[in-house]
Amino acid sequence: MNGATSTEGPLWEVFVRSRRGLSHTHAGSLHAPDATMALRNARDLYTRRGEGVSIWVVPATAVIASSPDEKDPFFDPAADKAYRHPTFYEIPEGVKHL
Repeated sequence: MNGATSTEGPLWEVFVRSRRGLSHTHAGSLHAPDATMALRNARDLYTRRGEGVSIWVVPATAVIASSPDEKDPFFDPAADKAYRHPTFYEIPEGVKHL
């Protein structure tokens, strides 16, 4: 089971949204036999003091991430797209809020 013993269950990643309007942030990881138990355990472990309004649990095997060792080659293609940065645009006179 991907490094977990059969008594622990698979590894789950936990994301908590602390207030409405905010994004979910990674809170930690836990082992659980299924999604329902992962959600209950995440609630008990990561929102004991009322810190959250929403919880996501995701199997750790479903998370795909870039490698820090490949940072330069992975993110370099974005550097050659200068139009993505607003440095070439002039703000017209009279525009107060953009």
